[in-house]
Amino acid sequence: MRLAVSLSVLLLLGSSATGCADAPTDERDLLAADWAEVEAEARGQTVTVAMWQGDPFINDYMREYVAPRLRAEHGVTLEFVALQGNQIVSALVTEAEAGAARSAYDMLWINGETFYQLRQIDALWGPFLERLPSARYVDLENPFIGVDFQQPIDGYEAPWGNVQMAVIYDAARVDTPPRTPEALEAWVRAHPGRFTLDAEFTGMTFLKGLLAHFAGGPDALNGPFDETLYERASAELWDYLNRIRPYLWQRGETFPANVAQMHQLYAAGEVDFTMSNNDGEVDNKVLQGLFPATSRAYVFDTGSVQNSHYWGVPARADDQAGALVAIDFLLSPEAQFEKAQPAVWGDGTVLNLDRLPAEWQGRFAEIPGREHAPPRAAIAERAIQEPDPEYMIRLYDDFRRHVMGGA
Repeated sequence: MRLAVSLSVLLLLGSSATGCADAPTDERDLLAADWAEVEAEARGQTVTVAMWQGDPFINDYMREYVAPRLRAEHGVTLEFVALQGNQIVSALVTEAEAGAARSAYDMLWINGETFYQLRQIDALWGPFLERLPSARYVDLENPFIGVDFQQPIDGYEAPWGNVQMAVIYDAARVDTPPRTPEALEAWVRAHPGRFTLDAEFTGMTFLKGLLAHFAGGPDALNGPFDETLYERASAELWDYLNRIRPYLWQRGETFPANVAQMHQLYAAGEVDFTMSNNDGEVDNKVLQGLFPATSRAYVFDTGSVQNSHYWGVPARADDQAGALVAIDFLLSPEAQFEKAQPAVWGDGTVLNLDRLPAEWQGRFAEIPGREHAPPRAAIAERAIQEPDPEYMIRLYDDFRRHVMGGA
């Protein structure tokens, strides 16, 4: 048993009230039903979507574009609940422990360690991906899409978007941004108070790139979790962070709670850098007037994590047919095209464009190019694959113990 799994998950693993075994027969039959039958069953359903809601432009995409289309074309209504990561795991654990016949959620925005934990407790329904008509366009052969934190997705989650960690800086204030961990240390010492990282998912993803560097390079963390490797590389990482901590924003005595707060600090000019899991976000934020026009994004020479985000369906979801129809639309060329627009979201597509009809290939080719970030092809060669989920969960805990605990 991996150390990363929370106590409540461990308790549930020993319980008889786990996921798919209790799914009613008619729900399992959706996996064999004709798509027309799925669409017919979905009509009139209300799908409760659990998702991160920390970006107003992502929220607008879901509420103002996706939801109206689903309601008008498929008779499916979406309701949104702010829930992410460990909150999702805890919610489904609580439902199972209580013996709930139905989950309060029908769709889950997940990846990585959340996917791993939910699979451990049989809390995800599937495999459903192959049932979706739009799945034929998804680039599942791409290891950054078909594999999630070293785990084959096996049809239990649907890829939705693909992104790469990027550092964002204001070129009006920073002439030459640091491109290696060593250069960053020199920069923060020379410019105290002008750099920080958040204490949640984005900051921890940035740290995974540093951990890979200290472990030996971009591929050093591939494969199952390695305790010896982690202990050695993380010791170097904590030593590095504690050396620079007094020179960070607020002297390293506190850290932004999340990436939204870090973006606010950057937009207000309190720091010269922010960062994003989405390499295209900088163009979106400049177009919306939230970031200065002099903002630029880049990737460290030592690499950064590229990953995908996914949709999952709880085993006890009440409206699984509606969830399937909603996810299929989100994977469609039209929905993927819309969210790829820099002015909308700038999220990377998970589709293999060569498989699309010629009309859609042409439309994707006409998406406005980036003005504030390098092309994806220019940074993909420095992409680091997401490591085993335990690395992420250990980083969360150990960052709080070894760095924040000393603040």
